[in-house]
Amino acid sequence: MNKRDARGDAPLIVLKNLQKAYRTPAGDFYALKGIDLEIWPGEFVALLGRSGAGKSTLINMLTGIDRPTAGEIWIQNKAIHRMSEGKLTQWRGREVGVVFQSFQLMPMLTCAQNVMLPMDFAGLYGTSRQQYARARDLLAAVEIAEHADKLPSAVSGGQRQRVAIARALANDPAFLAADEPTGSLDSRTADAVFAVFQRLVDAGKTLFMATHDRELASRVSRTLRIEDGLIVEDRRLTDAQEEQSHVAEMGA
Repeated sequence: MNKRDARGDAPLIVLKNLQKAYRTPAGDFYALKGIDLEIWPGEFVALLGRSGAGKSTLINMLTGIDRPTAGEIWIQNKAIHRMSEGKLTQWRGREVGVVFQSFQLMPMLTCAQNVMLPMDFAGLYGTSRQQYARARDLLAAVEIAEHADKLPSAVSGGQRQRVAIARALANDPAFLAADEPTGSLDSRTADAVFAVFQRLVDAGKTLFMATHDRELASRVSRTLRIEDGLIVEDRRLTDAQEEQSHVAEMGA
C-alpha cells in the first residue's frame, strides 16, 4: 500500500486563504499572501523556497507559534485561528511536535530531561519515573538511548538533533513540523536524521519539513515550493517513483 492509499478520509491540516502581514516603517509586508493547502495523514511534505519566501512563517502558523493576519487554520477539525492564547498554548503542547535547526535544548538538563519537558508541561505520562522511562524509549527509537543521562554539550550535533526529535515526539503529537532541521548538519549526519524522519512517517506520523536541501526534498512523498508568500508548486511522488525508491532502499 503506498502512502497516498493510506491517507485518511479527511485532511489532517486545512489552510484557507492564509495571510500574514508584518508592520514595517514602509507599510505592511505580507510574508504569506493567501495560501490554500490540505495536508493528509501520513504525508511527508517538504516545503522548499529561498530565504524570506515564507517557509518559517508558514511553519509558525501551523504550529501556533504565530497568528495569521487573515484566513483560517484547521487541524484535526479544530479552528486554530480562533483559539485563545491559553487554549493555543495547551493545544501546541499536546498536539504538535516542533523540530528546529538550532535544536533549542536546555543546556543544563540531560538529554532525557529535555525529552521529559513537554510531558511535564502538559501533565502527561504519570510520575517523573514514568516520564523518564518514556523519554528513554523515545531516545531508543532515535537510536541514542545510551546518551540519555548526558548533557547536550556532551553529544554531537546530529545526536542533539535526535534528542530534539525525541522531544518533539514526547506527547505523541498529531503531526511534526521541522524548520530546516538539517541546516546546521553535515551531509552524512543530515542523511541519518532524515532516515529517522522517514521511519516516523513509515510508522504513520505526518511530517511537514521546511528545507533548503533539494536532495532530501526529492525523497519525500510530496514537495511544495513557496515564492513571495505563495505556494507556486505542489508535486506528489508518483507511484512509479515510489516503487523505484522502495527498490533502491531494498538494494541498499
